[in-house]
Amino acid sequence: MPIAWFPGHMAAARKKAAETMGRIDVVVELLDARLPGASANPLIERLRRDKQRPCLKILNKADLADPDATAAWLRHYGSEKLVRAVALSCKRPGDVAKVPRLAAALAPHRDSALKPVRMMVMGVPNVGKSTLINALLKRKAARTGDEPAVTREQSRFQLDERNDLIDTPGLMAPVIKNAADGMMLAASHLIGPESYHADEVAPFLAGILLARYPAQLRTRYGLDPQGMDGDDLIAAIAATRGYLGKGGKPDVEKAARALLQDYRSGLLGRVTLETPSSRLNA
Repeated sequence: MPIAWFPGHMAAARKKAAETMGRIDVVVELLDARLPGASANPLIERLRRDKQRPCLKILNKADLADPDATAAWLRHYGSEKLVRAVALSCKRPGDVAKVPRLAAALAPHRDSALKPVRMMVMGVPNVGKSTLINALLKRKAARTGDEPAVTREQSRFQLDERNDLIDTPGLMAPVIKNAADGMMLAASHLIGPESYHADEVAPFLAGILLARYPAQLRTRYGLDPQGMDGDDLIAAIAATRGYLGKGGKPDVEKAARALLQDYRSGLLGRVTLETPSSRLNA
């Protein structure tokens, strides 16, 4: 079922982003390395193509993602015109330090004190834009938080004499038509809990993990996942962890929350929910 959410500030952010696009040199688009396709807003791609702006795609949280899948995504994006892709963690200063140089390479006609590179940082809510801005500036200039849509207005910063930054509010598509995309976004905490049914998200995540990372489930929970479906896995986690509700019944809600948290925090190991090929075959 499509997920629809379109708060008023999001509509204003879309309009402002379209206006600003004509006055910048490079789009710096943040994606979640665990779900690069699902965490991309098609609007950003349309806006930058309309204005013929190059794009540096940052696969953030690469330290939590499957390195083989990340390599496939980098090859995929590397084949696109006016696009460069890099995998990093916005929480690592050494990774973030690469960003201005990579962006400047996409705008060689700028990159001087007289013509600084104007970078517009974009992405869906909670993907790490403000964390990137703060790491680049080496100070807390942009608000961060664990809930989506913390940034509500555009902000402009001077990184140095050769680089300017524009931080933008998270832009989510008004309707997420692909149900699997909505589930992946919810599992990864890129949309708020008011926009989805938690009892559907955890079994969906469990199904992907069973298909792609059974060994990591076995290691984390001490169980044999062979032959299980998503609901079976959650029930098994409840049993092995001793999560019991009224009457001694397995507390599957608590087990579902534990699975989601283990995935989000990286305790399951390095996991990617989709690849370029799985996306094409969806």
